[in-house]
Amino acid sequence: MARETLSPTEFSSAVTAITSAFGDPTRRQIYLFVHEHPEGVTASEVAERFELHSNVARHHLDKLTAGGHLEVSTARPPGSPGAGRPSKRYRTHGEAVELDLPVRHDDVLVTLLGKALALLPRDQAEAMAEEVGREYGRTMAAAMGEASDVQRSFRTALHAVADALSAHGFAAHAEQHGDELRIISNHCPFGDAAIEHPVICAVDRGMVKGMLGELYGDAETLTEASRAEGAEACITAISG
Repeated sequence: MARETLSPTEFSSAVTAITSAFGDPTRRQIYLFVHEHPEGVTASEVAERFELHSNVARHHLDKLTAGGHLEVSTARPPGSPGAGRPSKRYRTHGEAVELDLPVRHDDVLVTLLGKALALLPRDQAEAMAEEVGREYGRTMAAAMGEASDVQRSFRTALHAVADALSAHGFAAHAEQHGDELRIISNHCPFGDAAIEHPVICAVDRGMVKGMLGELYGDAETLTEASRAEGAEACITAISG
């Protein structure tokens, strides 16, 4: 069966989905870097681009290769002189990325949720939306495996949450802004329903809180900005 070409957002989500199991945000960026170079890249080029030791770069590349996400060949790049030993080059399998699980677009259910929440007073609707998100976040964290057995640092847990959100279509990443830790989501899978009913944004705030609660411990989450209300990205601030 022919693979379906993914949109940029779906591709970003797919990249996170297939690399989040490795638990390393750098590896995700390396995969994207390799995908941008169809002729392939060497470990030295990756090391230079990401300021890594060549052995560390090679480790990331070999992990992605072992997982079936990259292929490796031994050849000289186009235009290089014939003398010298050829380099080991890593490349992706092509434009398409095959997902183990499809990115879901439950537009009808999201629209129904928005209309149902609109019948409630704003504070009640927001509290309900956040609680639904929190419960789902706990379920997502449990699905990651060993959630209750591994002691994670706050930052490690935050990156794991961002990766899980991206795998669900949020195109998210974690960052530090001054003394504050935040999750930035550049895409909203709730689409127009969130614009019509911004209270739905409480769902992803709850998801962050639920996942962090399982992976690290109790944390407070606050929505600082929302695409549904005109911001360039959704921003959730976190305090432990």
